[in-house]
Amino acid sequence: MHDTPKSDAVAPRSDTDAARSSTAAKRSGVRRAFVASLTGTALEWYDFAVYSAAAALVFGDLFFPSEDPLTGTLLAFSTYAVGYLSRPLGGFVFGRLGDVIGRKKVLIATLVLIGVATFLIGLLPAYGTIGVAAPIALVVLRFAQGVGVGGEWGGAVLLSSEFGDSRRRGFYASAAQVGPPAGNLLANGVLAALGALLTEAQFESWGWRVAFLLSGVLVGFGLWIRAKLEETPVFKAMEAEQSRPQTPIREVFTTQPRALTAAILCRVGPDVLYAMFTVFVLTYATQELDMSRGSALAAVLIGSSVQVFLMPLAGALSDHVNRRLLYGISAIAAAVWPFVFFPMTAGGSWLPLAAGVLVALVIHCCLYGPQAAFIAEQFSPRLRYTGSSLAYTLAGLIGGAIAPLLFTTLLSAYDSWVPLALYIALASAISLVGVTLGRNPKAAVDEDTQLAAPKTPATADAPLSH
Repeated sequence: MHDTPKSDAVAPRSDTDAARSSTAAKRSGVRRAFVASLTGTALEWYDFAVYSAAAALVFGDLFFPSEDPLTGTLLAFSTYAVGYLSRPLGGFVFGRLGDVIGRKKVLIATLVLIGVATFLIGLLPAYGTIGVAAPIALVVLRFAQGVGVGGEWGGAVLLSSEFGDSRRRGFYASAAQVGPPAGNLLANGVLAALGALLTEAQFESWGWRVAFLLSGVLVGFGLWIRAKLEETPVFKAMEAEQSRPQTPIREVFTTQPRALTAAILCRVGPDVLYAMFTVFVLTYATQELDMSRGSALAAVLIGSSVQVFLMPLAGALSDHVNRRLLYGISAIAAAVWPFVFFPMTAGGSWLPLAAGVLVALVIHCCLYGPQAAFIAEQFSPRLRYTGSSLAYTLAGLIGGAIAPLLFTTLLSAYDSWVPLALYIALASAISLVGVTLGRNPKAAVDEDTQLAAPKTPATADAPLSH
């Protein structure tokens, strides 16, 4: 008589334990995905950022020798642009593969590609040793870097956001957005440390190479983290229902043109703002304000360190307020701030420079933190990797790719900060147009919920709503 009650009592506890175990496993998967997205993207952006800083500081002399320092810098920034021009190739190739074969496999491939390219740059002889072959090889390796980054971002966003609650997409997707400031912080920190420990001649001779060679160690760490991950639940559901697209690129262009346009345009302003206050500001501070290289790097380091913490907060904020409204207000602030920054730094003092860069990068956080979620939710789940990658990389062509080049050209032609500020204001206005065209986050949440539910003909893929 006592056995039955005992048996009845055990069953509920067993069900509860199983539920708790399932919940704990899910939370653990979300945490691992968030960390993998953040660290992997940070490592890839370390590679990308160390090149950007080196282009501003030493590549002009080493690979593009010229009697005019500004001309050498202009040519160095041309190779910087190559990294953006090659991104669409990565977006086309890896974006398509991410929707067809899975997120995880593609993210491992992109990490290897950019890591190998960066390591080889650290071994590359300069112009004085092998002549014109040096800048040619540099361009080829920079091209490979861009292809890797072009395929990385869309997958990193989906890796964290598709494991997490779609209603908190802003926070989870921001893991990938922490990558650029974290990578930038690490890259500039390494370069600053090398600059402090070495003489000018030592740094220009071989010191800068150390930062590139470190990429081999960092990429190995990133691969170890990503190899332990499972595929995202969203992609698993697509596999189970056999709903993976056969021609995702064509589908994005033919069925979701408004989504693609909105996602492309929203990126232009933040890209230009970031290029100004993390890349070109190094040239502006050293050549126009007569500051030391270390002082300029320190200002960027402070701003980047704050961004690491503010980026996920901005993403989380966009989950609780209207994401498009937050983005729009921040774009307006980005347009206005340069007209304050340049006059306040005209005296050449370090404190106004550091404060100005910090404010600019805080504004950038309010744009870039929610941006990953905003772009991803423009596209249906089955086309999300392709659509996000295409938007990210195509936007780079009219945003970050040409920004340092245009900044340098405008400053050289007009010898004034006003054209630089007007350029940033125009880019921010373009982002406002993109935000206006974008759709409500709830539509994307509903699609994710629909994908997780059992499919019937009535719940088949519907056109995107705005």
